[in-house]
Amino acid sequence: MKVVFSHGKESGPWGSKIIRLAEIARHLGYDVDSIDYREIAGPDDRVAHLVQCLENEERTILVGSSMGGYVSLAAAEQLSVVAVFLLAPALYIPGYNNHKYAARSQTIEIVHGWSDDVIPPENSIRFAKEANCSLHLIPGDHRLNTSLEVVLKLFEQFLQTVGSAREVQ
Repeated sequence: MKVVFSHGKESGPWGSKIIRLAEIARHLGYDVDSIDYREIAGPDDRVAHLVQCLENEERTILVGSSMGGYVSLAAAEQLSVVAVFLLAPALYIPGYNNHKYAARSQTIEIVHGWSDDVIPPENSIRFAKEANCSLHLIPGDHRLNTSLEVVLKLFEQFLQTVGSAREVQ
């Protein structure tokens, strides 16, 4: 199974947070990739790029941060993915095409910082309620750097749960 990361608007494919998350995924036996969107400005163009990159992939877990969260969730509507893990996802943002999310995956988990002043935590609360998915509201701002150890632990638990559920099937 492969974990595919989508970075946010202001970051790159191998930022410090993605590097740490990728280490956990590799340690648990997952293949890892991180898509480079730095030359693609628009969120919906990034969605199209991710869908194109993964159109022949199976058993993929999408992980997205900020704009990458939107990209991962919107792409999950078009791809058959195992699960989606979102960090402070940019949902319900004016100018983004998609505002109704219907990801094919039934395993979606969100981590959002209470003090996020870029993407309001209320956006993740709204989505979690609509999608009936897990939401972890933790201390921290948009980057979640002050709570990175909590994020890493939640991600590890998420991957272990997803891996265990797939082994049973």
